[in-house]
Amino acid sequence: MKHHFALGDPVAHPPDRPDYIRRFVEAAGNPWFVQIGEQTARVLAGLGYQVNRLGVDTRLVLPAHDFSGKRNETVRYSERWLLKKGFSFAEDKRTIFLDEIQRLSQNWRADRIVKRWEMAFLNRPFSDHLGVDMRRFVLHGPNGELVALLDFDPLFSGGEVIGYTTSFKRKHVDATPHAEIGLTKFAVDRFREQGISVVTLGLSPLVDIGPSGFAESDFWRTSFQRAYGSPWINRRKFNLQGQAAFKRRFHGIEEPTYVAFRKGTFVGMLGLLRLVKSI
Repeated sequence: MKHHFALGDPVAHPPDRPDYIRRFVEAAGNPWFVQIGEQTARVLAGLGYQVNRLGVDTRLVLPAHDFSGKRNETVRYSERWLLKKGFSFAEDKRTIFLDEIQRLSQNWRADRIVKRWEMAFLNRPFSDHLGVDMRRFVLHGPNGELVALLDFDPLFSGGEVIGYTTSFKRKHVDATPHAEIGLTKFAVDRFREQGISVVTLGLSPLVDIGPSGFAESDFWRTSFQRAYGSPWINRRKFNLQGQAAFKRRFHGIEEPTYVAFRKGTFVGMLGLLRLVKSI
């Protein structure tokens, strides 16, 4: 049986989105909607969809968000530790050799829970080349070796870049735990200095799965909660708890994301899991 899946909110002027959604639902024959925001969820609920929480996206609103105060001490410590040990931060101006980036990515892949593939649909394949308006920040070790990188996609409003969202991260398997924390802080600090208004850290799947506030599937809500708490899934499939804990170090605003469907059938969910390559 064929299924259609739509990712995210419509890329359109907000007042026009409900009409686009209704037309797409009619044309695609009751598609599923994945990782959508509250406004899209509300439109779909009005069309008879069930809407379940899927997780949260972490938003850092700049310049109000900074890394001062006691709760951010561990983040500041990671940056200080790296600098003290001779590491260096920089934004890549497309000067790093692409084969060096490829080697780092291959090294990172070798340490993944599932080494044969990367998650799909929710993210596109990693590329050593940066796309238009993307930004890349890097961490070099004391001997000049590439230790970690963070790629960001632009967020637009009115034709202007107003923010960035984390798209890819890579780090050496032997990198210190401080590497990713310190590099994230460095990047966010640069964005704040440049007048960027928001940085998002991306989806934390299955975090804080409670009632959605809409008509929903109790079965899938319970299943998502059990999956997040499952030691087997976190150890053998995807470290859901570890990813959530990392993003919570930065004390951003956690915005719920949703999945919506007419009927949350096993076949439909199986299709989604296969699409994202989690099975």
